[in-house]
Amino acid sequence: MPDEKLLHTPVMLHEVIDYLKTSPGQIIVDATAGTGGHSLEILKRITPGGRLIAIDRDEDSLAICRKRLNEFKNSCEFVHSNFADLDQVLDKLGIKEIDGIVFDLGISSYQLKDAQRGFSFQEEGPLDMRLDRSSYISAYDLINNLNENEISHLLWSFGQERWHNRIAHLLVEERRNQPISTTTQLANLVMRAIPYRYRKSYYRIHPATRTFQAVRIAVNRELEILESSITKAVAILKKQARICVISFHSLEDRVIKHTFRALKADGLIDIITSKPLIPGAGEIDRNPSSRSSKFRVAERL
Repeated sequence: MPDEKLLHTPVMLHEVIDYLKTSPGQIIVDATAGTGGHSLEILKRITPGGRLIAIDRDEDSLAICRKRLNEFKNSCEFVHSNFADLDQVLDKLGIKEIDGIVFDLGISSYQLKDAQRGFSFQEEGPLDMRLDRSSYISAYDLINNLNENEISHLLWSFGQERWHNRIAHLLVEERRNQPISTTTQLANLVMRAIPYRYRKSYYRIHPATRTFQAVRIAVNRELEILESSITKAVAILKKQARICVISFHSLEDRVIKHTFRALKADGLIDIITSKPLIPGAGEIDRNPSSRSSKFRVAERL
């Protein structure tokens, strides 16, 4: 069993289990397995006879997941891949239809706590932010190579950052002297770019949060692949099987909502949650990182 400190607390776990309608013998896909929180509870309910396909872009997280689910190793396939390639993954495994799929789109606490991954401004670390460390483009590459207009557009499009122009200008000015190479460098420059009187009054969160979100989304092409991945997932669901998606910011939720509506209009799904479900007060108290999550479910027709 891996160190408990490495394990990410799964968000809206009870809702995921309830809405997936799990039972023994099913084939379920956890498209964002992470350290295995959702996967473990799903496996308890689909075995004996069931099969879980645990997919993740992060090899480190998947290694922890493999150890955590060791007792179910004969009922689980671990796949290092992007969920954008879901159709190819299942084709290689000889799977034509599945009984359910879950996407948990958040960054895990395990990833955030590892300063070397560069996702957090809380500690000094390299400006990385790649979910898959074998991919080529990092946060460093974007921050130090995009022009001012491109950075400004990125910060607004993916972070809805009010001060995107000021931040982009300061970043470009600063990198003329030296590369912006660490998380704390970037966070401090964002703070400098925002007018002092707005740093607390405008932001209920750390002023660098939206910038870090925007850069992470761009590095990992998170919004770009989401619509097509949901569409692929629905195409391989059995009739009455369900897709469950947990998002953590409004941009993701908007893509999910619009994709579900388009698939419903095409007669492929029924939308089970007319409005997204949110975690209860008890879960937020136990796991504050769940506070921004939204949960949507659809069923294959």
